[in-house]
Amino acid sequence: MSIIAESKSSSLIEAWRGIQNAKPGIRIREAAKDLGVSEAELLATKTGEQVVRLQGPWPELLTRFKTLGKVMSLTRNGTCILEHKGPFQQIDVMGEGARAMATVIGPIETRVFFSGWKFAFAVTEEKSDRILKSIQVFDGAGDAVTKIYLQEKSDVAAYESLVQDFRAADQNPDLDVTPYASEAQNGPEDTEAFLKEWSELKDTHDFFGLLRRHNVHRYHALELAEGTFTYRVNPKTTPKRILDEASATKLPIMIFAGNRGNLQIHQGKVRTIRVLERGHTGPEQWLNILDPDFNMHMRMDLVHTAWVVRKPTTEGDVTSIELFDVEKNMIAQFFGLRKPGIPEKTEWRAVVKSLSAL
Repeated sequence: MSIIAESKSSSLIEAWRGIQNAKPGIRIREAAKDLGVSEAELLATKTGEQVVRLQGPWPELLTRFKTLGKVMSLTRNGTCILEHKGPFQQIDVMGEGARAMATVIGPIETRVFFSGWKFAFAVTEEKSDRILKSIQVFDGAGDAVTKIYLQEKSDVAAYESLVQDFRAADQNPDLDVTPYASEAQNGPEDTEAFLKEWSELKDTHDFFGLLRRHNVHRYHALELAEGTFTYRVNPKTTPKRILDEASATKLPIMIFAGNRGNLQIHQGKVRTIRVLERGHTGPEQWLNILDPDFNMHMRMDLVHTAWVVRKPTTEGDVTSIELFDVEKNMIAQFFGLRKPGIPEKTEWRAVVKSLSAL
């Protein structure tokens, strides 16, 4: 380690201690924000103690998650966190280089985009009377992509073997992170053609291609289609209302939430819905799903807009509720649970229809 690197990491450690003393119990992500650094940079300062830097190939690392047994998979963005407990059951990797991705199917379901995987760490930390072991992956800006926590019945020997096999030669506590520049999406050049193609969609997955072809940001697409395929609903009441209705009627739903490197998906019923307030710097209103093997935590105070979105398919229209923050970043999507080839449930459509347009 260079003298400069040692000085930088030492000063960051000292600053972190100061924040922890001033705000006992503060989470690392919040501390990093207060210090003006990324979560990955702050975590890396513990390299050599409780943290081991890992290296790729990332598809091989992901595939090894299958050996860990039952774990907890956590994926988050700035507003929403999804947590699932279970094994990594089926992993399929496709593509190479910047286009490489993977699907994970089973109790833990994700869509993985390896272009967003830049740093990874094996982390051992003490929480109350427990020792937590995890694999934590971050993107090039140092933001968390996914975290995999061992559980009581996880295979600890498989975890230790994984850490040994993917241990990076470079254990420097300093990281070179690069903030992402916003992508210019100035389309569509022809709004009428864009909306016509929307009307001709055959599958919900074709929507991503539609946005790419017309170089249009997802939020702007919803604005262009307002009154035709989309309309706004109350952002403060809609998420809880959907979950309360799904819980009361035992209606299976789908929840999508993620970031540039990982999209985690919940499929099934939800039961225990709670709203809680907490925060170190001010009141934070959290909407929670607290079920045995699935948790969701969403900052309701950061939900800025909510949209009903209709997409045509060969099985009829598919309707979603899409939530965005004030910077027009996607927070989460809600669907009625459906399988390919099966029309959308009328019960889900009734829930959506009950929401008043703004």
